[in-house]
Amino acid sequence: MRVLRVGDRALLVELEGGDATEAFHAELLRQRAAGALPAVREIVPAARTVLLDGVDDPERLAAELTDWEPAPLHARVGEAVEVPVRYDGPDLPEVAALWGVSVEAAVRIHTAAEFRVAFCGFAPGFGYLTGLGERYEVPRRATPRTVVPAGSVALAGPYTGVYPRSSPGGWQLIGTTDAVLWDAGRDPAALLAPGTRVRFTAGGGR
Repeated sequence: MRVLRVGDRALLVELEGGDATEAFHAELLRQRAAGALPAVREIVPAARTVLLDGVDDPERLAAELTDWEPAPLHARVGEAVEVPVRYDGPDLPEVAALWGVSVEAAVRIHTAAEFRVAFCGFAPGFGYLTGLGERYEVPRRATPRTVVPAGSVALAGPYTGVYPRSSPGGWQLIGTTDAVLWDAGRDPAALLAPGTRVRFTAGGGR
């Protein structure tokens, strides 16, 4: 772990990898919920870093963080959000072939996994979900699509994601959901915030 100062009131914590980053982020949330974390306005996880912004005493907190030894991540914390999916994506047959299974088995693999939102980015409401495991990593498409429909459920590398709005994208599309990923009038606006448990279910109507 390496803790870096960012400006006057922020810290950037660099971790060894995705698992360590998720565990550290989960520990921050636990400490804050317990009232044991000094005042921090915002906690923003990424693939291998966590930004703590709006820190009253960055020097003191940095010294405390270097002594932390977060427990291994326990996935079953909090209630899981269920996302119904129509497994009708154009890349599903290719993903199944990469996994060496039938399309039906690929759907069962995806719905059997329990996911966790590691971090958000790319677009408001877009969460990078871990949980499939290294065995099921798939590459991005060699040629990205100029338009990916909103609600597309997709895979890339170790992550599953859901496009909250229509946009270009190079992920492998395996399905579609009607779930609203981002609603500025909702609190919280993002359905899939960092740390949220997620289960995908086959169905989703239409």
